[in-house]
Amino acid sequence: MALKVYKPITPGTRARIDLKREELTTNKPEKSLTSGLKSQGGRGAGGRISVRHQGGGHKRKYRIIDFKRDKNGIPGTVRTIEYDPNRSASIALIFYADGEKRYIIAPKGLQVGQKIMSGENAPLTVGNALPLEAIPVGFTVHNIELTIGRGGQLARSAGTSALVAAKEGDYVTIRLPSSEVRRVHKKCYATIGTVGNEDLMNTQLGKAGRKRWLGFRPSVRGMAMNPVDHPLGGGEGAGKGHNPVTPWGQPCRGYKTRKKRKVSNNFIVSRRKAGRR
Repeated sequence: MALKVYKPITPGTRARIDLKREELTTNKPEKSLTSGLKSQGGRGAGGRISVRHQGGGHKRKYRIIDFKRDKNGIPGTVRTIEYDPNRSASIALIFYADGEKRYIIAPKGLQVGQKIMSGENAPLTVGNALPLEAIPVGFTVHNIELTIGRGGQLARSAGTSALVAAKEGDYVTIRLPSSEVRRVHKKCYATIGTVGNEDLMNTQLGKAGRKRWLGFRPSVRGMAMNPVDHPLGGGEGAGKGHNPVTPWGQPCRGYKTRKKRKVSNNFIVSRRKAGRR
């Protein structure tokens, strides 16, 4: 996917870099596969802010994505490649032979009119979903299940993929985009290929307003606040001798918050940072 650089006609376009999105084939989603999406604005059930810096943004419709890929043995045809405002990756509309329609995450190289399939006997081509035991070592995969039948949870954002590194017993070792190496049960499904839209990381919004359209509100540094508002606030001049903490005093930026007795620790071969457990 190519990048579009704007002429500096206005301050907002001076630093703006967009995607050309040449592979998209329609700008209207399949109505039967959309649902309403209520904006919570970072508020919890009590109406108070539970997640800061969220709110506003453009109104969206949620696209119902098939992460499970459980239509085994039924061929499908790629009808459209579409934009999804709820995720970084593009999505593909699939028309199955039995008449059902579903959205999937669009991998790199998927073309309109291409045939895809799920199941143990599916061909080893881009867009097909197979159990990890049926995928050869060295293949790149995405939309990887962690629990059998739950649906893909790993490697779903734009440009990401995982590598099938080894097989031993009932588990397959995969290397994740974060460089973490972990074991996943061989019956868990994964989709062959790399998630498309990989140039998204090279884009620039160009102005603060576009960030607001995405639903993000401004973030203020703790050092710029008053002592009553943040542990790092106040003082004469800019104080640099503080340890970074949250507004509630919990250490951050390297502070380990993962539970030491977490069950999934048994499946992690090596963490994304050496020596981190």
